[in-house]
Amino acid sequence: MLRLIYLILLFVSCSTFVSAQDENNKPVHEYAIDLFGPYDLRIIAREWMLQRDRTDVVPALIRSLRYFPEDESQTRHLLKQLTGVDHGPRWHDWMLWMQDNPTAPMAKNELFIKAITQRIDKNFEIFFYEDIERKIWLDEIAWGGVRKDGIPALTNPNLIEANQADYIRDNELVFGISINGDTRAYPYRFMDWHEMLNDTIGGVPVSLAYCTLCGSGILYKTKPNADEEPLIFGSSGFLYRSNKLMYDQKTHSLWNQFNGKPVVGSLVNSGIELEVLPLVTTTWSEWVKKYPHTKVLSEETGFHRDYTPGTAYGAYFFSEELMFPASENDDSLKQKEKVFGLRISGANKAWPLKLFETPTVINDQVGIIPIVLIGDAKSETVRAYRSEGITFKLTKQGQLSANNQIWQLTENEIIGANDKKLSRLPGHIAYWFAWSGYFPATLSK
Repeated sequence: MLRLIYLILLFVSCSTFVSAQDENNKPVHEYAIDLFGPYDLRIIAREWMLQRDRTDVVPALIRSLRYFPEDESQTRHLLKQLTGVDHGPRWHDWMLWMQDNPTAPMAKNELFIKAITQRIDKNFEIFFYEDIERKIWLDEIAWGGVRKDGIPALTNPNLIEANQADYIRDNELVFGISINGDTRAYPYRFMDWHEMLNDTIGGVPVSLAYCTLCGSGILYKTKPNADEEPLIFGSSGFLYRSNKLMYDQKTHSLWNQFNGKPVVGSLVNSGIELEVLPLVTTTWSEWVKKYPHTKVLSEETGFHRDYTPGTAYGAYFFSEELMFPASENDDSLKQKEKVFGLRISGANKAWPLKLFETPTVINDQVGIIPIVLIGDAKSETVRAYRSEGITFKLTKQGQLSANNQIWQLTENEIIGANDKKLSRLPGHIAYWFAWSGYFPATLSK
């Protein structure tokens, strides 16, 4: 009997509270903000959400699981009441479910995101504001564990000559770039710590956007319009489906690292899309043998980091698990198996790196465009060129051959008899989960 009276009093008090708050017109997103406040406020917010019985607060509840494990049983109970499912105590598992089962967005959820993230870093507030344009679901934006620019970009960094680079080992991986005769190497050991690089190579302003979590380094031309200044990019500290969200310093719009498009902010409907330029992953020994006069990143970066190879993300690179939730709907390959992906003229295709376990040439087609791939999985090196239907192969000496003629392989083209030139195509390496998440059903087997 006492228990029944207690339940009646609890229901009446909750109903009175809800009524009172409704009279005060407290917005839904403010109750969601209370989920991240003091203990008493968190209890009141969950009670209000239970009585209201609407699913638009589900993403906020899921997010709170990450930061308040002590509330796990109450939050889980409410999530089960609102969704009819139970995915356990882990924020990670609920996020995966949410990615596959999006709910209706909460009103003013951009103000909710702004309020709770600026408690981590006040500088986050610049990324979100009322009625902000967006191309992605804000509820899926996750904090990556660092503050704004906590992973500092390298902008116009110091370079040295190859013969001065006594710090680098022959088998180390580098990003190799050659534009208009200007040849550069940016070792992975530095990019693991900085992830964004802004530079001018061969007179072309570029950003090397490296997402360690999805294994993709992509070179973008950063001057979308000839009459505007180049964009300078940094790391926002946020992720979307385990892919970094970079930002431009001019507008503070958030950009998808993987496709070079703004996804949150004032540039969303601008039609801007960054042009992808060719780069290659290879070992230092292979690169410097090919380009002995290359320049390479100096150890003097201006930052104090342990640049020993593998220090930053070594454990992650050797694990089969993802660090952050990303729904995986294509199990053609393991989620962290590496592929070489190519996007040309609206057509997309990816090749498992294991196809190049021995130095290999693959003649293929992307959309209507015939291509040739030359690769070696040992150094994670793949280059792609237009082939114009010419069938290529490797000789026993490892030279590129077609029609009984040897072709010269350069970074920007392959050159045959009578100065016949076939242009390079801009592809890159990535983990399969990242590629298939944006370009499903594009795997070449």
